[in-house]
Parts: sequence; structure tokens; C-alpha cells
Amino acid sequence: MNGDFVIGGIFAIHYYMRAELNTYTTIPAQPQCAGSMEFRQLRFARALEFIIHEINNSTDLLPGITLGYQIYDSCSAVPMSVKVAFQFANGLDPVFNDTDSCLKPAAAAVPAFVGETSSTPSIAMASTLGLFGIPEVSHSATCKCLSDKRQFPTFFRTVPSDQHQAAAMARMVKYYGWTWIGAVRSDTDYGNYGMAAFLKAAQEEGICVEYSEAYYRTQPRSKLERVANVIRRSTARVIVTFLASGDTKFLLEELARQPLPPLQWIGSEAWITQTEFLQFNICAGAIGFGIPKSVIPGLREFLLDLSPAQAMKSPLLTEFWESAFSCSLKGRTGLRKCDGGEDIQALQNPYTDTSQLRVTNLVYKATYAIAHAIHAVICNNMQCNKTITFTPWQIYEQFKSVNFTTKNGYQVNFDSKGDPAALYELINWQFKEDGALDFVSVGYYDSSKPRGQEFKMSSAISWVGGQTEVPVSVCSESCPPGTRKAVQKGRPVCCYDCIPCAEGEISNKTDSLNCVRCPPEFWPNARRDSCFPKPLEFLSWDETLGIILTVFSITGAFMAICVIAVFYKHRASPIVRANNSELSFLLLFSLTLCFLCSLTFIGRPSEWSCMLRHTAFGITFVLCISCVLGKTIVVLMAFRATLPGSNVMKWFGPPQQRLSVLAFTLIQVIICLLWLKISPPFPFKNLKLYKQKIILECDLGSSIGFWAVLGYIGFEAFLCFVLAFLARKLPDNFNEAKFITFSMLIFCAVWITFIPAYVSSPGKFTVAVEIFAILASSFGLIICIFAPKCFIIVFRPEQNTKKHIMGKVPSKAL
Repeated sequence: MNGDFVIGGIFAIHYYMRAELNTYTTIPAQPQCAGSMEFRQLRFARALEFIIHEINNSTDLLPGITLGYQIYDSCSAVPMSVKVAFQFANGLDPVFNDTDSCLKPAAAAVPAFVGETSSTPSIAMASTLGLFGIPEVSHSATCKCLSDKRQFPTFFRTVPSDQHQAAAMARMVKYYGWTWIGAVRSDTDYGNYGMAAFLKAAQEEGICVEYSEAYYRTQPRSKLERVANVIRRSTARVIVTFLASGDTKFLLEELARQPLPPLQWIGSEAWITQTEFLQFNICAGAIGFGIPKSVIPGLREFLLDLSPAQAMKSPLLTEFWESAFSCSLKGRTGLRKCDGGEDIQALQNPYTDTSQLRVTNLVYKATYAIAHAIHAVICNNMQCNKTITFTPWQIYEQFKSVNFTTKNGYQVNFDSKGDPAALYELINWQFKEDGALDFVSVGYYDSSKPRGQEFKMSSAISWVGGQTEVPVSVCSESCPPGTRKAVQKGRPVCCYDCIPCAEGEISNKTDSLNCVRCPPEFWPNARRDSCFPKPLEFLSWDETLGIILTVFSITGAFMAICVIAVFYKHRASPIVRANNSELSFLLLFSLTLCFLCSLTFIGRPSEWSCMLRHTAFGITFVLCISCVLGKTIVVLMAFRATLPGSNVMKWFGPPQQRLSVLAFTLIQVIICLLWLKISPPFPFKNLKLYKQKIILECDLGSSIGFWAVLGYIGFEAFLCFVLAFLARKLPDNFNEAKFITFSMLIFCAVWITFIPAYVSSPGKFTVAVEIFAILASSFGLIICIFAPKCFIIVFRPEQNTKKHIMGKVPSKAL
């Protein structure tokens, strides 16, 4: 169609190209499109005609100006697209006529054109026509590479770049927890660039790809079979595709030949809304991003306003009519003659289907964008000058500021890269009541929204096989809390083993990469998914061992008090007076303190209890041993005083005895004070002895102070034992020295055994060993020294006489 200005259009109406050799030369003839016609692409071409007519009838856009058009078939091939590019630049007529267009006079070059359909031919055309400054406005070429203004300065498009679609796909896959996927793409710029963008975004989202295969429809069938077998054998249940519709058709047909495991298809905009693929039930539940559906008033009536006579005027429309009705308009052999009874109104094919106007609306936008750019160059205040001379570069400059709303209500503008805002409709293939598949819009994706708000779901999604549950596609099941992921050698990071956290470590999240060690005072629970405070262990009052030791301690103190009562009641008796009653009472008092000081070792350690337990133990035991030592010396001195001329007792009378006991005890008091001053005992949480619990104990502070206290007690006990041993055979019916010898023997045995037991006992048993040593040595002293005396006082009062004690009456009891 001629006009004041001619807009070009190029569509992939056929998908094959052939070039036949000239009969008389070896030079190939001009390439020709072949193969079956794509009715949907013909609809795009005719939509361009409709839009041009609509613009020509407009009163506010290019008033008084008539637009024409030149429409070409690229057959989705680069050679044909380059040929058309030069025709646009040189002003040649369309090729769809009966004569050779090269022989016709050249017309004016087009100022801009709509197309191409595919990315690879668009790249070739944009590279060629960019040199002439002729703008290309594509309705379907989505390769993100075309956004590079340094390489393609005059390229614009009304379809979003695949950069947005790839990112949206990756985020959707991540949202549904699919970390193990397959990937198939067309082996074209569209497929390769689109899949590369998706794989990059998927990697950032932590998604692994089991396989990534490429296929192009002109490749050998063996390649198609290999790709199909890879899909069948894979363990990934989700397959992401960047496929052109032609490649999708071949792949689905091949996969339908043999049983296929249920797959969740994620489709790109090139095929997810193609009605011809709804026959493949293997794609039930497919989901993908499609161009939003739209309405173009009057288009359906225009498409159906076609008669056999009108079809005869165009080779393309002739081919369409003959293909649609399987008859011949021109009497071709092998087909019946069209009789005029064909009803295009009843025809059901992609050409007449205007219920899913998606890419067609992008043609609508692209055509109007060119018209607005021309209007901006030649019109001023609604006055247009059709004689004005302008260059394509001027039209190109106007595209940068194009911003308008189409008649059917869609905003059109371009960013600095020549791209529109990315708006996708989320399409889901769902079964209808009659069992057939249909497209259902379940949401949308709008890149202009803030991050995190781009997706909006409007209805439920039907998944693979029509299921309502989201399918699972992972290489390895999620690692529960309490475990960590360990990548399997030689496999992607999504393939891993779940290793239980090591002792003392936890993980409280699903799919943790590392386990975290609990703080020192905490320990993992049985599931190792949380830390809880370690139980505190110490010798408590309410546990069995603590109760037993407490009972023995109180019993010992009670025994000592009873002995004191007996001795006090019979303080005037010979046996009490003969055994130094003053030191005996002091010894009994100190033994009472020894029994009671063991109670300071029971209970939760505190700062005061830690300082008290060791110092009280040290001082009371020294007081006790000092009294025993004093009694032993008294015995020795008493027998020595009986020798003629000896006056030794005047040096060891009661005052001297008190002073010696005080002196011996004062030394221990000084040792304890120095210990408390320099480095006193303190409560301490022992975290090293046990991993799963904390031992509350009293740290000695200064080990030297502790062993000095014990050493001094041991020195006194040993000295007392030696002296008592020397006096054991002195003549007397009741020689106290032999009982002291037995008591000191027990005392020394207990404390010698105590040392290795104390060092090797764990936790609270260390305290128990120390209490046992205190009680055992205390019981040894009170039983060995005072039990025989109490027995005589209470049960053998006839032996409690001076004569008997002096040995003048033979003893029957002993």
C-alpha cells in the first residue's frame, strides 16, 4: 500500500528458507521462504495493515497524512532479514508479488519499520540499518543483547527484554523451593542470551541446574532425540525453557513419543501462550510469563473481512486461503478447486483467534510509536507538512521522547536502552471441565514495582498433572535443624549429604551450611537444634549423697556433745580427772566443730562458703590434733615425772598446755590468713571436666595455701602418732597413749588415702571424698579416745576408781 510515508513491516510468516541454484549458472538464486505458513504471524502482518488504516482515519494523529506500508516475510532467517534490510534502505517494493522486485523502480526508503519477530534476525537487521539510522521497533525480539545502545543505537522494542523475564523466572523458581532444575533453550541468540541471564540469576538464588541443553529446529534429528532422552533420564522435576515456538513444537512432539515422568514446565513468553501446544497434555500445569492479554477493537472484523477475490490479490493471502480450506484458488494440481462456499467466519485457527491478543498488541504499540515519531517531525500544532524532507535519524531522535497512550488504553514509552517497562502476565495451563487444557491468568509481574512487590498472585495455580500441591524438585532433601549440608564430591552445591552437627554444636535452621558451637555454659539438646543451659552439678542438700553425709556429720557432732555431757556429769570421777579433763573438753569441742565444718562443703558454693570450708576445716582439725598432741605429751611427762628428782611437770602444767594448744593452732590460723589474703578460694564453674554439665566447685585459689594447711595438719598428726606410739607401753591400767596411737593411725591412714582419692575424684565426688575424710578421721578420734572411757563411766562404774586406774587392782574389763 502506498502513502505519503511508508512504514515497513517484517514478520516470520514462514520458518524455513531455501535457495535454489540458477539453471544456467552456479550462482544461487534469491532466497525464498518455504514450509507451512504460521497463521499467527500472518495475523501480525494483517494487524499492521489494520493499524495503518486506523491511523489514516485518525484526526489527531498525522491529520491529512496518509501512511503506507511494505510488509515482508523474513522466514525467521538471517539471510532473508539482511536482504529485507537493504530493501528498506534502498526503497524496493515487497517481494510478495508475481514479478521480480529487483526489476522494479525503487520507491522511497522507509523512515522506520516494525519487526523483526525473532532476536537473531533482529540483530542482523539492527546492525545493518543502524548504519543508515533507520529505527527498528520490534514487537517480539526479546534478547537482552539488543539493549546495548553502542551496538544497536536505532533499535527499539515494545516487548520487554529477557533480562527481566530471566530474573522473574529465577525468583519464581526460588520462591517455590525448586533448587534442582533442568534447562532447555533454543540454540539462537534468543535462547542463549535468555538462558544465560536466567542461569546467572538462578546461581545468585542458590539454584542448581542438572542439565542445560540447546536445540534448533534445523539441526539433525539425532540432536533432538538426545535432548529428549536427557530430559527423560533426569531427576529434576522442573524444566525451565527459553524456546522459540518452532523449537518447542519439535521438542514436545518428540517427548510425546515415549512415556515421560511428570514435569513442571516453566515457559518463556515465546511459547507459553501458543494455543497450538495445548494439545500436549504432558505440559499440563505449565506456568510461565506471557505478554499481557489485550483487546484491539475492530481487528477481528478486519481479519474476517476477506473474500476469495481479495485473497487472490496477494500471494500470502492466497497461500493462507488454500492452506486454511485445503482448496486451490488458482487451480493447482492436487487440490480441489475453491468454489466460493468457504466460510472464513467459521474458521478456527490462530489467524482468526483474537481472544488472546498479546504480541498483536505489541505490533499495535510499535506501529503507533512510529506514527507518533513521524508526527513529531512533520507536524506542528496539528498542521502537518507532507512535503517536508527528513532523515531517519530525525525519526530516531523522536523515539527517545515518545510517550503516549494508545486508543485501547496502553502506555507506550522507551527507556534509555530503548526498552519498555517489563510487565508480564503469569500464565498457567489448567484443565477445563471438559478435560481440555486452557490458559488461565494467575497473576502478574511488574518490574516497575519495588523489589519484593513485583509479583501478585490472583488465583490458585494448577501444577503438573493438574495437582494442587506444589511439586518438589531438589537434588537432596532439605537438611533439618541439627544437621549441616556437606556437598557431595564432584556434584553441584545443591547435591549434598546431611551431616549431624558435631558434639557441642547446633544448627537451628533448615539447610544450614555450618553448625554453630554453643556458648561455653550451654549444651545442645538431643536434636541439636538449640542450646540449653548446662545443668549445674554440686553436692546439694537434697540429693542422697548429701543427705547421707549430712546425717553422719550431725550424728558425729551429736556424739561429741553426748560425750561432753557424760564427761561433764562425771567430771569429778577419777577417769575424767586422770585424762586431763580440760584438754578432753577442748578436744571434744574441736571434734564437734570438725563434724559440723563438713556441712560447709555441702550446698551451692559461694564466695563465703568457699573461704570458710577450707579455713574452718584446717583450723578446727589443728585445734583437735593440738589437743591430742597435748594429751600425749601430758602422758609422757606424767610418767617421766615419777622418776626420782624429776620436776618436768612444772614445765608442762595447765597453763603451758593451753599455751601449746594456742601456739599450734595460731600457726594454722596464720597460714589460713595468708592464704585468704594472697589468693583465697572462690566459687568456680568447671567447664572442662564434663562437656554436658557444669561443675560448681571451689577453686583453691592458691594450691600452695591448701597443701600448706593439709601439710601442717599432717605434720601434727604424725608427731602425735610418734609420741603416742612411744608411750603406748607405759605401765597403767588405762594408758590413754595406746588409744591415741590407734586414733592417729586411723587419722593418718585416712588422710594418706585421701590425697590420691581427692586428686582423681571427678566433680562433686571430690567434695564428697573430702567430707568423708573429715568424718572418718573425726569418728576415729572420738571412738578410739573417748569410747573406752565412756564405756567404763557408764557401764563399768566400779572400775572408775583411782586404785584401778593406778593399776593396783587388776582390770577385768580391759
